[in-house]
Amino acid sequence: MDISPLIISIKTSLVATLITFILGIVISYKIFWYKGRYESLIDTMLTLPLVLPPTVVGFFILITIGKNGPVGMILKTIDINLIFTWTATVISAVIVSFPIMYRSLKSSFEQIDNNMIFAAKTLGLSEKEIFMKIMLPISYPGIIGAVILSFARAIGEFGATLMIAGNIPGKTQTMPIAIFFAVESGDMNKAMIWVMIIIGISSIVITISNFISKSRDKKFGKGN
Repeated sequence: MDISPLIISIKTSLVATLITFILGIVISYKIFWYKGRYESLIDTMLTLPLVLPPTVVGFFILITIGKNGPVGMILKTIDINLIFTWTATVISAVIVSFPIMYRSLKSSFEQIDNNMIFAAKTLGLSEKEIFMKIMLPISYPGIIGAVILSFARAIGEFGATLMIAGNIPGKTQTMPIAIFFAVESGDMNKAMIWVMIIIGISSIVITISNFISKSRDKKFGKGN
């Protein structure tokens, strides 16, 4: 049995989760401090891919990075094509999983007692020091949860990936896509194998997340 869908899915999800984590931390931190008139609009735009159908998200990615899209035309001048490449699978995974990372991190930051932040400012700590010494440690459980959920969303991405990356065995065929085409061809046994693998990976990731959370609770005296 060809295991390339497993390798591609894991590699894509890990890279996408890393990218969404970096973007999520930076953007949610900036939005946390930003109290301007466009806060609601920005928040809506960043969250929109979460509620849109994956095919709609894929369509917008396609008209953006496709050969006739604004980004695609720029890349074409330097002989770069993103459509139907592994990079396209990462792009789709990042875009569909980013809202989960962003919302989770933003929610974690918003639950921090503002009095602690005001006290830190009074003591002369900079925003960077407040972020590193107060916000990150307190938001640790939320950050772990955000990473887990984003990874799970990335590994299960199907619609947008199929639209912009296609189904190229050994190159862009992820496990969800392999499941779909296995069912289409009537190979239910093969589809079931991939389904069980995804369930197994998701279960392992959740177990690790719970273990980390319990270990932290015990360290800070919250466990029994």
